[in-house]
Amino acid sequence: MGTSVQVTPLSGVYSDNPLSYLLSIDGFNFLVDCGWNDHFDPSLLQPLASVATTIDVVLLSHPDTLHLGALPYAMKHLGLSAPVYSTEPVYRLGYMTMYDHYLSRKQVSEFDAFTLDDIDSAFQNIIRLTYSQNYHLSGKGEGIVIAPHVAGHLLGGTVWKITKDGEDVIYAVDFNHRKERHLNGTVLESFTRPAVLITDAYNALNNQPSTRQRDQEFLDSVLKTLRADGNVLLPVDTAGRVLEILLILEQYWAQHHLSYPIYFLTYVSSSTIEYVKSFLEWMSDSIAKSFEHTRDNAFLLKHVTLLINKSELENAPEGPKVVLASMSSLEVGFSHDIFVEWATDAKNLVLFTERCQFGTLARKLQADPPPKAVKVTMSKRVPLVGEELRAYEEEQNRIKKEEALKASLSKEEDLKMQHGADDNVIDPMVIDSSTANPSSDVTGPSVGIHRDIFIDGFVPSSSSIHPMFPFFENSVEWDEFGEVINPDDYVIKEEDMDQSAMLGGADLDNKLDEGSANLILDSKPSKVISNELTVDIKLFFGLHGLEGRSDGRSIKSILAHVAPLKLVLVHGSAEATEHLKQHCLKLVCSQVYAPQIGETIDVTSDLCAYKVQLSEGLMSNVLFKKLGDYEVAWVDAEVGKTESGMLSLLPLSTQPPPHKSVLVGDLKLADFKQFLASKGIQVEFAGGALRCGEYVTLRKIGDATQKGTGSQQVVIEGPLSEEYYKIRDYLYSQFYLL
Repeated sequence: MGTSVQVTPLSGVYSDNPLSYLLSIDGFNFLVDCGWNDHFDPSLLQPLASVATTIDVVLLSHPDTLHLGALPYAMKHLGLSAPVYSTEPVYRLGYMTMYDHYLSRKQVSEFDAFTLDDIDSAFQNIIRLTYSQNYHLSGKGEGIVIAPHVAGHLLGGTVWKITKDGEDVIYAVDFNHRKERHLNGTVLESFTRPAVLITDAYNALNNQPSTRQRDQEFLDSVLKTLRADGNVLLPVDTAGRVLEILLILEQYWAQHHLSYPIYFLTYVSSSTIEYVKSFLEWMSDSIAKSFEHTRDNAFLLKHVTLLINKSELENAPEGPKVVLASMSSLEVGFSHDIFVEWATDAKNLVLFTERCQFGTLARKLQADPPPKAVKVTMSKRVPLVGEELRAYEEEQNRIKKEEALKASLSKEEDLKMQHGADDNVIDPMVIDSSTANPSSDVTGPSVGIHRDIFIDGFVPSSSSIHPMFPFFENSVEWDEFGEVINPDDYVIKEEDMDQSAMLGGADLDNKLDEGSANLILDSKPSKVISNELTVDIKLFFGLHGLEGRSDGRSIKSILAHVAPLKLVLVHGSAEATEHLKQHCLKLVCSQVYAPQIGETIDVTSDLCAYKVQLSEGLMSNVLFKKLGDYEVAWVDAEVGKTESGMLSLLPLSTQPPPHKSVLVGDLKLADFKQFLASKGIQVEFAGGALRCGEYVTLRKIGDATQKGTGSQQVVIEGPLSEEYYKIRDYLYSQFYLL
């Protein structure tokens, strides 16, 4: 029987809700993605809450809230304590995203789903991996290998490959096959015949124009508004697709020498760009090569001004401008406030670059564009003054006194518990009036009232214990390595950490801009005031497909090429999911699943895999040849059993029969064309075949969708000649001969 695999969606099926899935491999539980929406609705996390304590490992695929937004909350409130794995950009940019969301929410509400400390605690222990790095799990996960691969879409975006006993489980959501300005396309097509592929149907019904046409339409919309003296608002995410948009604008402004100002406004804009500058090795080949030759960093933005406060934008010169502001949902953040201010001017433009989350203001406007009147809530945080401030301070003083009293009582109780055993020992320095019977010449005549007894010097004790000052011996434990250390003695107390953060940690470990850090450390008492407005929206709206995901046509082509044995579809509307499911059942594989939330499906491989031991006698005569990450060899052996009952391959007792040569490998005609050209052979494609030299032709025949099954053949045709044999030898060199 193959490796046992079960998949249980916790969120994000038959809808555009956040992504979160439980993947169990031989009883080892993975949580792949831990997303939340921009509303931070706790009800979405109920399925996760029921399994959070059973999670063994968390895998994160992208640095946005839809893929990691619930991580701080789950670790603080749901009991999630498993190690977390991601790439370095997902870790850093996800950190920035969560900080920006918290600060945006905190400015307009008493947000308490998580705190900055909760974000720090959740992210500080994330284990970062590089692309194609095979990481071997230990303990309960012994034998499982995880590896991140390029997904596209967002910087650091990951396709996770999980391998157990030679069977691959691939998790690939929100991937993009297209090469963009700052990202390479996904490598999903390089995987063939995995046991299980988990992917999304988000764009299954959408087809996109070419990248050049898409970018030109986007720029035309922006320039048309600017030239008409209007302002352009681009609601964007914190550190995801905004990077591609910044490069599009930056490069176009530089090429055409435009002077319209561009502003990037988030609470963490400066820190975000500083981190991105250090991630060139995670970006497209063109950016890496450009840096190698010219030492120019693509994100040294010369035409974009980074802002962290709305007052900086208000102080900017009057005139047409482009503002990229978070959040893309228009629910909170700078984009919400700017939208309300600009909405009544018909010259302005709000340009969405992707479909926004369901239920948000942005999604409602996309579904029903203006002009129309919309009710919005304007909120802001203001300092307390007058009676409110005095009442707040009195309440805080009362709380502090209660806490101090509790701490004092607790300390006294601890001392009593610690030294309770000594209470029964008579202290010779204390005189008990109930037992003392002094002489009358010392105390004077008795008058029938209680008197204190004063004695100068030490009084000899009636017991054998000599008078001593109190002394409590600290017993030290020792083992074979020396003194036993208590780690708690070396842990910095929380109050000390708070003080050091307030005094010397104003930059919060360089995670924030100075202005954002000051905003966090501002401890002035404040409150949130809100009022509801009806805004008559007259500005123009636009939607351009800059979301960076593969479209429906490309998804179908990629799935046919990968040809998984079993396919699980998640994250997408009910219509898109059902459409892609029916397509794949006909053209990709016979086992396609689309489970509901909480529904566990068993996608255990149908292959019969056995563990066998290779005997030393057999291995001594086997010649291995390296094939990618593996080594292959032809083996003639007999099946036996070891003393423990395990299957074993033993050398044949007779001479092995001859076998036909086997060519192992996958030939791509485009690559072979370049190889022949490098050898000086004239080569070109003609009618789907490769024309080599004057007379020799190469073509592939068979079912291209069943790649890796041996159903495809490479045919070489031409007259027997020196050229024919030379090209045949070159062809054989592309394979491994067994």
